[in-house]
Amino acid sequence: MNSELCTACLYTTVGNGSLVDEPGGLGSGLHRTLSVVLTIMLAMVVFSLGCTVEVPKLWFHLRKPWGILVGFICQFGLMPLTAYLLATGFGVQPVQAVAVIIMGCCPGGIISNIITYWLDGDMDLSITMTSCSTVLGMGMMPLCLYIYTHSWVEAGSIKIPYFNIGITLITLVVPVACGVAVNYKWPKAAKMILRVGSVVGGLLLLVVGLASALLYRGSWYTDSSLLIIGSVFPLIGYSISFIIAVVLRQPWPRCRTIAMETGAQNVQICSTMLQLSFPPEQLIHMFTFPLIYGSFQLLNGLLLVTGEITRKTKKKKQYLCLFSSISGEKTKIMEEEISRGFSTDLPIRLHKS
Repeated sequence: MNSELCTACLYTTVGNGSLVDEPGGLGSGLHRTLSVVLTIMLAMVVFSLGCTVEVPKLWFHLRKPWGILVGFICQFGLMPLTAYLLATGFGVQPVQAVAVIIMGCCPGGIISNIITYWLDGDMDLSITMTSCSTVLGMGMMPLCLYIYTHSWVEAGSIKIPYFNIGITLITLVVPVACGVAVNYKWPKAAKMILRVGSVVGGLLLLVVGLASALLYRGSWYTDSSLLIIGSVFPLIGYSISFIIAVVLRQPWPRCRTIAMETGAQNVQICSTMLQLSFPPEQLIHMFTFPLIYGSFQLLNGLLLVTGEITRKTKKKKQYLCLFSSISGEKTKIMEEEISRGFSTDLPIRLHKS
């Protein structure tokens, strides 16, 4: 979660069989600088997202964890199974199949929280699901890896980076807790922080995406099967988990949240597991996949956010055109309703007034 995609990019393999240090011979200083800057920025974004969380709603999700349960089933049931089916269906090399399955077994990351906010999802559920999946991942990842990879690798040969998972949890919980405290004591200030943080979060997604595409474009010369798997895997996670949530009659904001939390995996945890578990000669064939998956999950998220913003803009214009003849207090009421979320019963209420 700490600088997820860009950190993974900094270690991606190239065709000569060695790990990329940095393009242009910039040395390890670039990696440290990017890692520190992105970690600080992510902490600020998570803090701002925490300003949307309300303690009563958070407690509601913990007391009645239906959304968390659905997300858990999708995260550690749907994603590992999908990874296994894609890897075997495309007939990739065993070491590549293991990389695909490791990605499918990872918990969610910060990208899911940012996208959920822009899609008007349930932020309380999003933060809760990310925290719970990170904690539960300590036990579920070894179990899922044993189930789906035992035919390719020896049991226990894949190392789980518990320290990195712990750091991920801390970098999520601490900023969120600070944001919750600010929202509780200074709600007006929390709204201002949220506006700034949401914009920074959106820009951060663009920066990470452009950095991975431009600085590490040499890593895209890989097996076409991995490119196809990396492009469709996030979409499958988003789509099927959304359908499952709808079938289980979850509210629309929760459906969007569950979809984002399921499809957006923690790329850095996958990258760390690969580095700890496999020698360089095998990493040559494995390490590109986290970059591919992370790039496409980011691209899909940006497309969804763009579509949602476009939809909101069109809807706002339609309401403004529809009620342009209304003046005085009715116009003021209409604009307040629109800014709060486009209430669908607005025409009826205005007509009655």
